[in-house]
Amino acid sequence: MPADAGAGSSPGPAGLTDPEDAKLVTLARSTRARTRAAQGACVRDQDGRTYAAATVDLPSLRLSAVQVAVAMAVASGARGLEAVVVLGEPDPDGVADADLAAVRDLAGPGVPVHLAAPDGALVETVRT
Repeated sequence: MPADAGAGSSPGPAGLTDPEDAKLVTLARSTRARTRAAQGACVRDQDGRTYAAATVDLPSLRLSAVQVAVAMAVASGARGLEAVVVLGEPDPDGVADADLAAVRDLAGPGVPVHLAAPDGALVETVRT
């Protein structure tokens, strides 16, 4: 799927036109690098608060970075999300269905989910 383009804005370093979304890429990259996880993710709630997370891969618990970030937002009282970034090795199938479902459960339809490569380059944007 092609990336969404914002009207009248120039792309940021990740190819995103919204500087707030570019910040999500930076936070997801730093979380992934710090934890050496398969994925990093960051979500922004409707109040502008951000939640950055990494993949959890334990023998008894496996969660994607998006699932952890959404859970953190819920646990902090978020009632919705404005945007999501998931960063890691691109999956040929795009953003995982389980990740889209978690975002949709909290935020409903229409939330942009940006998939970025490990270097932060935008791969695609889908909407829940």
